[in-house]
Amino acid sequence: MVHTDIISAFGLQPGEFSIQKFGSGHINNTFLLTGPNYKRYILQRINTYVFREPDVIARNLKLAGDYLDKHHPEYLFIKAIPTVAGEEMYQHGDEFWRMIPFIADSTSVDQADNTRQAYEAAKQFGLMARMFHGIDLHDFRASIPNFHNLTLRYASFQEAIRTAKEDRKQFAESLVEEFLRHSDIAVTFESLKTNPEFTDRLMHHDTKINNVLLKKGTFEGICVCDLDTLMPGKVISDLGDMVRTYVCPVSEEERDFSQIEVRDEYYEALMKGYLSEVGSTLTETEKQHLFYAGKFMIYMQGIRFLTDYLNGDVYYPIKYPEHNYNRAKNQLTLLQQLINKEPQLQAIIGKCLAS
Repeated sequence: MVHTDIISAFGLQPGEFSIQKFGSGHINNTFLLTGPNYKRYILQRINTYVFREPDVIARNLKLAGDYLDKHHPEYLFIKAIPTVAGEEMYQHGDEFWRMIPFIADSTSVDQADNTRQAYEAAKQFGLMARMFHGIDLHDFRASIPNFHNLTLRYASFQEAIRTAKEDRKQFAESLVEEFLRHSDIAVTFESLKTNPEFTDRLMHHDTKINNVLLKKGTFEGICVCDLDTLMPGKVISDLGDMVRTYVCPVSEEERDFSQIEVRDEYYEALMKGYLSEVGSTLTETEKQHLFYAGKFMIYMQGIRFLTDYLNGDVYYPIKYPEHNYNRAKNQLTLLQQLINKEPQLQAIIGKCLAS
């Protein structure tokens, strides 16, 4: 329920607007407000369990928006509509609310159903990364600290192996061993994270395809949305998450592992879209690790699921006892499929960089 005080705080008359739930996101509560002359706004309640410091989100987006206003005013960046008091968010009790414009004639998709969608979404994430190239990161903070810190995730995985109850440890033994065999992925991250040629950038960190708005009918990219995780990070975070979620025809929930595959045409579409925008800004070290991005993200998500299974399913919601175990096995299967195709996928990357 949206209290009328919240709508009033943004300078709107509550009685003039209808309110309905909006979108397929699972983190924040999102509503569509429709008012006179079909004026529409998006209103969101920030999930403070996930985002412990909402002010960090507001500050990051304000810094990013101010930079774009100065350097790239033509770029469509979804900025918060300030409250009557001039604040980026409105605090109602212990809740934090934000209002943003509704982008007309836009739509989003929950999975890439064709290569055009994959290309357009990746291009938008690449464009945003290019727009932020050169921004001073000094005043930005992490909205979710250590979100993509594989060193920390791997340490948590090892701790879970050590402390897991015996029945879970035995059940997952072979899967644990398979993930440990790929520990070189974590070792590579440890060597890269402080490499000055593997620079920090302002990254989205959640590049699932439904975080891009596409034009209705044509699916041409319009802009990136859901910017709560916009914070300093590495290029492998955004690119890796696209590889993890665009190239496979089924999601991490799929239990028929025979359906898990890496579709070369989707891999090429997203690489072409992303690198067509951001490629010219990449260092040689970043270019050399573009294939690694997929391994990095798939491996990290896989050990997060397995860690949660070993810990007794305390983080990810489950629908049956082996849910997190199967999610982890799903991601391991995807990782193995990706590694098996490394020669042809590296060739695709080389072609995209050269074009």
